[in-house]
Amino acid sequence: MEIQSMKELIEACEREQKTIGEIMLMMEIEKSRKDKETIISMMAERLIKMKEAVEGGTKDASAAPSGISGGDAVKMSDYVNQGRALSGNYISDAMTFSLATSESNARMGVIVATPTAGAAGILPGVLFSLHKNDGTSYKDLVMGLFTASALGYVIANRSFISGAAGGCQAEVGSATAMAAGTIVELKGGTPKQAVNATALALKSLLGLVCDPVAGLVEVPCIKRNVIGTSIAFSSADLSLAGVESRIPCDEVIEAMYKIGKEMPRTLRETALGGLAMTETGKKVKEQLFCKRS
Repeated sequence: MEIQSMKELIEACEREQKTIGEIMLMMEIEKSRKDKETIISMMAERLIKMKEAVEGGTKDASAAPSGISGGDAVKMSDYVNQGRALSGNYISDAMTFSLATSESNARMGVIVATPTAGAAGILPGVLFSLHKNDGTSYKDLVMGLFTASALGYVIANRSFISGAAGGCQAEVGSATAMAAGTIVELKGGTPKQAVNATALALKSLLGLVCDPVAGLVEVPCIKRNVIGTSIAFSSADLSLAGVESRIPCDEVIEAMYKIGKEMPRTLRETALGGLAMTETGKKVKEQLFCKRS
């Protein structure tokens, strides 16, 4: 079985009477020649790594080696635990867990690239928020990872997931889209609704540039991961409510590809434009280079 578009993915789900996650599992069995139990076990290992990054990050207030990030997950966790969050439990917890994962990455900890290290906070943030607030089982979270994999597979093969290739829309945008569709499937939505949520999330982030300060995946990357979790939940809610994207998901992905191709080099992970070239951004870069020399 080969899936080349979101349209084909929905058709496969309807034909086989399976979820998106189950279709991805079937594809992996066919491609890898591994048995079902082995593949599920391998995916469960990745979920555990996500869990460790979340748990470690919410307790570690230390700075990253660069000194420009770190400790915000602890602040957010304390704020949420005080009952002060305006966003509601799902989003505020997802924001906290996303910060924790992204800060773990900045500290050179082990994370799972979903789909990249720079966007690794969004999916675990969403998944472990569902686990905390809904009691979503680890077994279901593992299947959620297969759902996200299928959505990311199509995006990667029809467009790109690299900031250097297409800007942050390709990284945080893709991760947010994957998370949105995964939420829908885990909440009992149809494959069509999951793909619709993917479209709603991705088109909300079209044109997002990749402008890392000092060339590091920290500023503004970490906080963009956090914002991505709220967009994922918003998109999932819209889709579950029956609100449809006027532009089909495959066309949204195509638009992202074209925008990325048209995006100037200065805004594609080169740190030569955007926030990286603000006065503060340039000062941070100078201080870091002085520290290293």
